[in-house]
Amino acid sequence: MSVSLVWFKRDLRISDNQALLEAVNSQLPVICLFNIEPDRLHRSDVDSIHIEWELDCLRELRNSLESIGGKLLFNFGSTVEELTKIDQQYQIKKIYSNEETGLEWSWDIDKSVANWCAEHNVEFTEFPTNGIVRRLDSRDNWKKERDLRMNHELVKTPEQIISPSGLESDEIPRIEHLGLSPRPLEQRPEPGEKAALSVLFSFLDERGRTYRKDMSSPITGQNSCSRLSPYLSAGCITIRQIFYHTRRKQKRVKQNPRSAENRGWTSSLSSFQSRLAWHCHFIQRLEFESTMDHKALNPELDEQLQRQYDEDKFTVWSEGKTGWPFFDACMRYLTATGWINFRMRAMLQSVASYTLWLPWQETGSHLARLFLDYEPGIHWSQVHMQSGVTGINSVRAYSVRKQSEDQDPEGDFIREWVKELNQVPTEFIHQPWLMSLEQQKQYQCEIGKDYPEPIVDEKSARKEGVSKSYSAKGNAKVRQRSRIVYDIHGSRRRR
Repeated sequence: MSVSLVWFKRDLRISDNQALLEAVNSQLPVICLFNIEPDRLHRSDVDSIHIEWELDCLRELRNSLESIGGKLLFNFGSTVEELTKIDQQYQIKKIYSNEETGLEWSWDIDKSVANWCAEHNVEFTEFPTNGIVRRLDSRDNWKKERDLRMNHELVKTPEQIISPSGLESDEIPRIEHLGLSPRPLEQRPEPGEKAALSVLFSFLDERGRTYRKDMSSPITGQNSCSRLSPYLSAGCITIRQIFYHTRRKQKRVKQNPRSAENRGWTSSLSSFQSRLAWHCHFIQRLEFESTMDHKALNPELDEQLQRQYDEDKFTVWSEGKTGWPFFDACMRYLTATGWINFRMRAMLQSVASYTLWLPWQETGSHLARLFLDYEPGIHWSQVHMQSGVTGINSVRAYSVRKQSEDQDPEGDFIREWVKELNQVPTEFIHQPWLMSLEQQKQYQCEIGKDYPEPIVDEKSARKEGVSKSYSAKGNAKVRQRSRIVYDIHGSRRRR
């Protein structure tokens, strides 16, 4: 018996899935496989929350596949070795998968599978996914190709899968069975494809109306942001699906944009569309540079900056004990929930890189472990941007005090997540160290005892970091490299 095999990776869905549909159309019985390589669990950017989320989404995928006759095999080990076992039993004729843009280790696995297929005379076909274009020499015309893909019809969902006789789905293990300890999260989303669509429709039907106005604050962003990122990272939904339903919403709004029902939606949907485009733009960078987790896009600039690792600074930064209330609230919130809005993510990295002058590799890996929705292409692109190691982006050094006063003016978010400050009045909530000793005792928050003193003077340290960054960007070799970086990675808004 010959079979077709679908190699699932970060595409845990049955809708808009080209690899799955083509396997079904191959006229051969279909085997679906998901594999976790053991080495992945020990990477510095991987946390148990990522693996547990993936396994939970995988259970939903198994249920969806079984509802149309499919079976899902799970393996914890070498992908190539598992393919060999399946081939010995069923004779694999074709392997289908969707392209995945990842770090160097994931590329190495893809190459090993491609080599195995060549050695065993197995046809291996990969399909483009989202707006990422493989084998480009530069960003010229990338936007045009991406837009064509987004406007393409959604791939049909198979109505029936024919599985090999006697094949049964594997049980999906708990993370404890993989040697990991669970890390419970507050406000953890429901996993899987159906949940992803439900979240999308709740955003387009109601929550997204104030998206443009509310997305910058961690308070309002909890509800008004789309909250689709964990589903995108696992491939429970595609960017194209989101575009499709967003455009449908836009068409309805355009019919009567000033009605009570549609008021506010025009600007919010436009902003949301832009964010979806940026999603692909940033991942495209990783498609060119798979070493972004440890090598700067502009290595000459990174070398000029000479950031130094400081254990004490890293510890207070990572634990949300810097002495800057709003920053600490954001870090603690992220640690507890696995999510925070985009602007605050930028602030967390910016403070590490400019104000505390810490190396971006260590701080970037720490944040990666905290994000439930960790997407390497977006994450490391943002780390590079917010650390000033691209040479083509402006210096983005966030003022913690400004963000605090702008996004949490009354200090409600601070009090919720920094319990030490829950008695501090609004006039001191952003700078509690300005309280007199008598006031500190009155409000049950003694600085240096109940809540730490600021690790450094935030304003002066940030200004020093900015000055060093501008100086480094002026180096001749840095400028030369920056031109190369722009040719490969720079935004071409009109092309």
